[in-house]
Amino acid sequence: MKITVLGAGAVGGYFGGRMLEAGLDVTFLVRENRAIQLRETGLEIQSSQGNAHIRNLKLVVSACEIDACDIVIVAVKNYHLNQAIEQIRCLVDKGANVLPLLNGVEHIEILQQAFGEKVVMGGLCQIISTLDRDGRILHNGSLHDMQIGALHPDQESLGRKLFDALQDANLRCLYKENITLEMWLKYAFITAFSAITTAARLKIHDVLATPATQAVFVQVLNEMQKLAKANQVPIPDNFAETTVHRMQLMPKGATSSMHQDLSKGLPLEVESLQGGALRLASRLGVEIPTIQILYGLIKPYEGAK
Repeated sequence: MKITVLGAGAVGGYFGGRMLEAGLDVTFLVRENRAIQLRETGLEIQSSQGNAHIRNLKLVVSACEIDACDIVIVAVKNYHLNQAIEQIRCLVDKGANVLPLLNGVEHIEILQQAFGEKVVMGGLCQIISTLDRDGRILHNGSLHDMQIGALHPDQESLGRKLFDALQDANLRCLYKENITLEMWLKYAFITAFSAITTAARLKIHDVLATPATQAVFVQVLNEMQKLAKANQVPIPDNFAETTVHRMQLMPKGATSSMHQDLSKGLPLEVESLQGGALRLASRLGVEIPTIQILYGLIKPYEGAK
């Protein structure tokens, strides 16, 4: 199986690196500056689950340089997806299926419109990782999970093959029969988590320590549950309660990647998360006023530098 990982940042670099450790055939499709950096330093992962330093990577800056590809794992930020469409198209034309590990759900529709329903698989990742100034991937905590699943019957065989191949890798891969529900569970959580921590400029334990702020977090969780149900996705009724309990168990200092990006002056995925929820709510006739307010508070910092 030939795998292309589009993006070698905190997500693509981590999971692609773990695949390389397991002996899989992985090529990284990256921007020129990242390619130069990786050629000089190699791919370095610092993680409580095991450090890795991999050299002699297969690196390309154009999909045209890749002869064959079975799966392209899309691991860029949502705001870079449109720029990457033609690179992905080149690989799809060579027979690749597309496995996105992006936040949100709007990207599925974008990719299906570009390439058709038969080649766009369902997937998500759960990991707390970031890049340091030298391009090293810093992984915190025990989560380094991928979930994959078929969105079309034609993808079932390839999805199972990838699942089997990843069982020896230093990551946790799960094959999900209802991957749409799993993507929505993550989307509902991360939309609330990123909104409250970023708008309040607070880590999650500080959010939960103030009842009024925790109540806003719970309201966003409830609004996302309502939106999911209106979209025929059956998120459980106790979603908000179980999510708050899970947040209480997170390590001290934990916060969202959006909050971290704001602190670093990086662009924010507000349009694919909160903005995407508002667009879907408008189409479905669902009121999500708390998300509307938090979106308005975060939006001015979307292109933060």
